[in-house]
Amino acid sequence: MATIEKRTTDNGETSYRVKIRLKGYPVQTATFKRLTDAKKWTQDTESAIREGRHFKTAEARKHTFADLAKRYYSEILPDYSVKEQKERRSKLEWWTSKIGYCVLGDITPATINEHKNTMAQSPATIDKYIKNLQHVFTIAVNEWEWLSDNPVKKVKSPKLPRGRVRFLDDNDRVRLLQACKESTNTLLYPCVVLAISTGMRQAEQMELEWSDVNLTDGYLILHETKNGERRRVTLAGASLGILKEHSKLRRLDTKLLFPSERNPQKPIDLRKAFANAMTVAQITDFKWHDLRHCTASYLAMNGASLAEIAEVLGHKTLSMVKRYAHLSDGHVSNVVASMNAKIFGGI
Repeated sequence: MATIEKRTTDNGETSYRVKIRLKGYPVQTATFKRLTDAKKWTQDTESAIREGRHFKTAEARKHTFADLAKRYYSEILPDYSVKEQKERRSKLEWWTSKIGYCVLGDITPATINEHKNTMAQSPATIDKYIKNLQHVFTIAVNEWEWLSDNPVKKVKSPKLPRGRVRFLDDNDRVRLLQACKESTNTLLYPCVVLAISTGMRQAEQMELEWSDVNLTDGYLILHETKNGERRRVTLAGASLGILKEHSKLRRLDTKLLFPSERNPQKPIDLRKAFANAMTVAQITDFKWHDLRHCTASYLAMNGASLAEIAEVLGHKTLSMVKRYAHLSDGHVSNVVASMNAKIFGGI
């Protein structure tokens, strides 16, 4: 129910004060100079309240993007790994420096595009900034109801280059593993073998503690992953054997599998040793992260499905592993041939 009260000041100016009372909702009030404006606001507001739109709009006018970022830091970021928290926070801080003062209801796709177009980073980096911002607004819409729509959904990401697929052929792999074996750093070889065998990210592997490893049943648990979810990693063959041998030399002054010699409470830094091994093996244009591409590529070439590769690597969707699809073309052909043989027989 709404009431409109006419008011006249001592100097003769007239205004109209509207008060809307709907059961189960807070009282809404507003003042207008014209009666027609008061009636229109009354009609629009009552309709918006009944449809569940009004209070979301009110929240959008009440908070700035800086408010949103601050709440995101305290309630959402702690669910991610330390590394992921740092990456997300740095991107959010950039957005806050650009639109932190803006009221949420005033942030439009054009607002975001204006700042996106000033970015000089690579398309892949810009895409990460946009996806990070989109997640923040998704939380604001779905969980906190500070907005009714996500403006970032209408912002286009730059066209991304085709995903890099760099893996070692049999000869390169043999040379690299031999160079790692001969390295003066005794942890290089087991770390490289484990990386290729499991597809773990470097940070995931280097932060492993002995309490995460089950050598009896052949698996380990990653508690800190990029997507924030725990992941079970299978240990088999060479990786399991190497970790069993490595466990015999376990240091008692640290929980880490691969501790630094100088500071056992921190992971070892293998960058220099790995670079030296690459030089000895005469391999170029290859990074530690490419060991993960090796895992995925070898899985694909040995008949693993994209879903299986995604599970091993810890991806939630198949989009990230589609780059390896061409490597499993032979496996797909066999599946199609098998299906045709069973259905059509000797036709």
